[in-house]
Amino acid sequence: MEALPDIQSAPDSRGIDIDEVGVSNLRYPLTFDDGEFVQSGVAELEMTVALPADRRGTHMSRMVLAVDAHLERVNPRELHTAFKSIASLLDATDLHVTLTLPVATRVHSPATANSGYQVHDLSLRGRLESDAFLLETTVTTEVTTLCPCSKAISDYGAHNQRSRVSLTVHGYDDAPYPVPASDLVQLIQDSASCPVYPVVKRPDERAITMAAYDNPKFVEDLIRDLTLSCRERGAPHRIEARNIESIHSHDAVARLAWDGIDLDT
Repeated sequence: MEALPDIQSAPDSRGIDIDEVGVSNLRYPLTFDDGEFVQSGVAELEMTVALPADRRGTHMSRMVLAVDAHLERVNPRELHTAFKSIASLLDATDLHVTLTLPVATRVHSPATANSGYQVHDLSLRGRLESDAFLLETTVTTEVTTLCPCSKAISDYGAHNQRSRVSLTVHGYDDAPYPVPASDLVQLIQDSASCPVYPVVKRPDERAITMAAYDNPKFVEDLIRDLTLSCRERGAPHRIEARNIESIHSHDAVARLAWDGIDLDT
């Protein structure tokens, strides 16, 4: 049979590099396993490569094959090796892969100890450029915050709300995963007024209400406390916290980033 033409491998004369080209919104089953979270599900992936000016295109079918061959079981501490194998398959020197999937922790209510699962969003965004490897691990989860101002100015009570917090930690080369995802969840919960719970009976509701009242937090307080916890671990990071306000017609949002350098020290 006569060989079919390989148009993607044809030369291109326009002299323009492409920063990233590849596949996006690929849904594929995999297992995330960092030794603490071991969960299987359907992840959403994006894989791109840098395309040199002299190449017409990239072979996107190879990217799906690469996911099947090298990302069936994802251990973030070993992703550097997987990225090298994928880059070799794609003949690429600059590779980006992002995968997102839900992970769940079993949570016990504070008074009655009823348990249920709280689901968190986990995202891994990796880049292999030549031999340098960068991995960003992001956990997004929900907590409760109670307004300090409302507590201070009211004769009784205070308004609270659910808050959605994203924490991204940066890892590099031989230390790509400096803080496990389960620890990121715990750091976020510890920085809030109170966690949220999937199962809440009346004794739990009483305990949760009082716990939040005793620990009021502005959105600014939450991210400052959270960044201090991350800085104690020496982990460069980004934070976004969004209060889904209960008495306002808007959300309250705060963001910060820390690159591992304190200018005041």
